[in-house]
Amino acid sequence: MVRMVLELTSVILEIFVRFFELVSALLVVYAGLKAATKILLLEAFKRPYRYEQIRREFTNKILFTLELLIVGDIIVTVRNPTADDLLLVGAIVVIRTVLGYFLSKEVKEYHFD
Repeated sequence: MVRMVLELTSVILEIFVRFFELVSALLVVYAGLKAATKILLLEAFKRPYRYEQIRREFTNKILFTLELLIVGDIIVTVRNPTADDLLLVGAIVVIRTVLGYFLSKEVKEYHFD
């Protein structure tokens, strides 16, 4: 009985991990297509978009994607908590957090002419 509960929990956690990975991938693709479309409209048809606004929206979606991926990594670690997994997830979280910090800092400070 306990084994069955553990297997069911493992399957459920795996579904959540795959869900977060899928949502993250779709969000990045959506954000990239949206940003590219706005840039094309701005350049070709002189639509009222600003590069700064496009960049900020794109970066915000990337930051959110990084947070979703961190959630997935944490779930994987909870499911298989070996020392190697903990170190790997810790490194990934640090890298993604630093990347997110610098992306958000850049988007606040960057101004297009």
